Amino acid sequence: MTDTNITFQQLGLSDAMLKALEKKGYGYPTSIQAEAIPQFMQWKDVIAKAPTGTGKTFAFGIPMIEHIDAENEHVQGLILAPTRELAIQIGDELRGLLTYFKNIRVAVLYGGSGIGAQIKQLERKPQIVVATPGRLMDHYNRKTIRLDKIQTVVLDEADRMLDMGFFKDVTKIIEKVKNRKNLGLFSATISQEVMTVSWMYQRDEVEITIEPSKEDRPDIDQFSLTVSPLAKAETALRLIRTQGFERVIVFCNTKHMCQRLSDEFKRAGLMCDCLHGDIRQNQREKTMQHFRNGKLPILVATDVASRGIDVDDVDCVINFDIPEENEYYVHRIGRTGRAKRKGQAWNILGNFPEKAKLDEIAKFSHYTIKPMLLGDDNLLTEDIVKSPAPVKRRFR
Repeated sequence: MTDTNITFQQLGLSDAMLKALEKKGYGYPTSIQAEAIPQFMQWKDVIAKAPTGTGKTFAFGIPMIEHIDAENEHVQGLILAPTRELAIQIGDELRGLLTYFKNIRVAVLYGGSGIGAQIKQLERKPQIVVATPGRLMDHYNRKTIRLDKIQTVVLDEADRMLDMGFFKDVTKIIEKVKNRKNLGLFSATISQEVMTVSWMYQRDEVEITIEPSKEDRPDIDQFSLTVSPLAKAETALRLIRTQGFERVIVFCNTKHMCQRLSDEFKRAGLMCDCLHGDIRQNQREKTMQHFRNGKLPILVATDVASRGIDVDDVDCVINFDIPEENEYYVHRIGRTGRAKRKGQAWNILGNFPEKAKLDEIAKFSHYTIKPMLLGDDNLLTEDIVKSPAPVKRRFR
């Protein structure tokens, strides 16, 4: 995350906002914040591409809060997110920014949780709503929320949201916001669907691209370990036990593997829990809260947790399974090396297809992933990969 030479004071923010940022320890805006906040403050439409971990939530959250009329009890700002976890995280970050503001309320709406408690949130007249598209449409159809007074709409992780099949819901929602002043699209990648939404609904939009420079990229050392398929779980266990990691996320590709690995770790005596789509929402929130506040050192998760989980001091990410999509790898390892800390990412390879996939990811992302060996004495050494011997041709 890169700090700029501009200060938050120079962006013309209110005293209440400056005090909240100071309390959080933020002195300078990141590149995306320095570019996006002034445009949003002027009610411009913004389409922004920035790497994960560069502070996109504050880039749209700060000006949205600054625009809220606290005396007006209608919903004035709407943020759409692709997953429950990201919606909850955005809500938490906004509430942190509202520490010194009076009478500005935030509601968070998402599926997989009782609708009654969310209706009670809406009855408190929030001016900002963070929601997943499906649950927002549910509330709209029940007439528990009105969209006609909303001024700003933001799509966070727009590429993933539209890729997950929310295109129709998202466009319906935007069309129902009749008095919208500006629309923000924030994304790590700009897909065709994102461009389509921009073309349909944005006017004179400001395009912002933050390239993943060395400064913007998280500082992550990346390694691989090649073992037999049956030794993968034991290798992950040894790695966690011997390297002194205090907070670790282990990623699996399937819910079944996620649950199985978590159970194996628990049987081995590790404090661990898992996060996947079959876990009840209230349990997922409890697990995530324990992980955030340090009560839970190891989290085993599927890609439901790979984006938007903002925990600043994750020491290490372990890919127990190599992800099927190149972008997923980027988002997974982006959970470590945040807030200017150094992080580590380990990839445990159990067969040739996994190695081939990791090689493709390294090429796609311009990453250096160093092969390592974990000895019987638990010492790590570099695995020197020998070049194949030249094939001798036989002439008959």
